[in-house]
Amino acid sequence: MRLRLLFALFATLAFSLSACQEESVEPIRYGAIEGTVLDARTNRPLANVSISTNPATGSYVTDALGRFKIDQVPTGQVGVTARKTDYNPVTATLTVNEGQNTPISIQLEKPAAATPPGAPTRPDPVPGSTNQATEITLSWHPANAAKNDSLRYDVVLYEGNNINQRNLLTNSKDSTVLATGLLYNTTYYWQVTVRNPAGAIARGTVWSFQTRALPDNRYLYARTVGGNTDIYSSNETGANLVRLTSAMTVETAPQLSPNRDLVAYSSNANGQFQLYIMNRDGSNQRRITTLSAESYNNAGIGYRWSPDGAQLIYTHYDQLLRINRDGTGLTLLATAPSGRHFRECDWTTQQGGRLMVQTIGVNPYDSELYLYNVDGTNPVLLVGNLPGRVDSPSFSIDGRTVLYTRDVAGFNDANGRQLDSHIFAQRIDGSSTVDITAGTGSGNPGSKATGTNDIMPRYSPDGFRMIFVNRTNDNLSPPEIWAADLDGRNRAKLFSNGFLPDWK
Repeated sequence: MRLRLLFALFATLAFSLSACQEESVEPIRYGAIEGTVLDARTNRPLANVSISTNPATGSYVTDALGRFKIDQVPTGQVGVTARKTDYNPVTATLTVNEGQNTPISIQLEKPAAATPPGAPTRPDPVPGSTNQATEITLSWHPANAAKNDSLRYDVVLYEGNNINQRNLLTNSKDSTVLATGLLYNTTYYWQVTVRNPAGAIARGTVWSFQTRALPDNRYLYARTVGGNTDIYSSNETGANLVRLTSAMTVETAPQLSPNRDLVAYSSNANGQFQLYIMNRDGSNQRRITTLSAESYNNAGIGYRWSPDGAQLIYTHYDQLLRINRDGTGLTLLATAPSGRHFRECDWTTQQGGRLMVQTIGVNPYDSELYLYNVDGTNPVLLVGNLPGRVDSPSFSIDGRTVLYTRDVAGFNDANGRQLDSHIFAQRIDGSSTVDITAGTGSGNPGSKATGTNDIMPRYSPDGFRMIFVNRTNDNLSPPEIWAADLDGRNRAKLFSNGFLPDWK
């Protein structure tokens, strides 16, 4: 009996020890998941996407860059589910390894739309409109009357028969867009594409409008805005302002041809100042010179149209050149005296035809004015090297008189600064020199302000007035364009912040 009890006790103990060994638990091991959620159509990151896992680890949301990270993820097979409003949910499966960051990228797609959105309606301007501005706001409405913020718009614009399109708007909530830089007297076509959240699209009708006719602006000038110098035209009140150039380089010294069909100007677009021509609306800009329009103290300002508008003369260091308006027929007319360069110039067919050219030494105040025959022969000194800087020769309409400027303070500054520059008139025979600026008397109404310079004069188209620039002698304030009678009276400011004016 006792033997049986002992045997039973040993059997029970053995069974218990065996059961304990079979029920031992392995430790849980962890890794991490780093993921990104993207829009399947645009490949852009999606923010605020809800992230969950199976086995569950918690709830997570993507950041502004579409990223998320989950720490303490059990190793092995894990399902990751991404959910966002207006998108189909996606579940991806990956294997997580102990102590490692497992990357994952999930792309969400929007559900297919049952019906596409309605095409946009009610365009402004009304299709077929004419006389529109060259900077205009285009607008439209969604198919239903209420605004729908979930719609996105693309807008393209075509210029006349030009097949090249301008993308004015891309994937935007806005139902308006500003079209700038339009040409005058040109028909434009535009089309709006609308897209719903599912990506379904509808294209609107192609609408059109025509811009107004080019204003017959008689004034051209250069203006510097934000450190960038460009060419503008306007009428006498400054209205109808048209910006003709818009490059990041310097475009300056505009001159309207005597035929009033083309504008010549100079630009340093290729590193040196060259001569260019363009249409009066600023279109079809093209270079016509290969030899630069530069010399001592001459950044592209030394050129002039021929009176018939077929050619131009210009100065290239010690050379006076003539060129056809299409860039052909380059001809050397004259060479400057030794050690001197040509600078500004003018051309008249009156009095048998004459050229007037400024020569200049190394210092800008070392300046003289010469008369030449139209073929560049027979130089005759008109204005000698006077104290103070001499500049800007210009013929009168009848060719008998010239305008020029001189610093009456006699200030000979190597940097070219002037203290009190006046406008002078003088006959081409050297007689009758008149100080026009001083004609009204210092301090009288309409007289030049003290501490300023009158520079860059040109005769008006009728020959009875002149246009010129006035600016402070420290050159810190923006220059101003003025007009006055030939005796200096009736001075009136035309435009602020302008220089190198032309009036035709």
